Amino acid sequence: MNNLVKVTRNYQITVPATVREKLGIKEGDLVRIVYDESEGVAKIMPVKKKRITVRLGRKISVEEIEELIEEALNEATS
Repeated sequence: MNNLVKVTRNYQITVPATVREKLGIKEGDLVRIVYDESEGVAKIMPVKKKRITVRLGRKISVEEIEELIEEALNEATS
């Protein structure tokens, strides 16, 4: 794949649609640009989004949450 792009006054380039599609890059995504000295080329790589999942304690039901809220409200108004 060979694309010609123009560098703007602010040293910005537009990544061609074909490249964006192949890399799965969307507006707002971060990309990493790495210069490979051995080949004398710059490589564009999408930055993988890391999902952060946090689990604190045990699972509780909606009913338990409602009971805890009610207890807290009762304590606050007592």
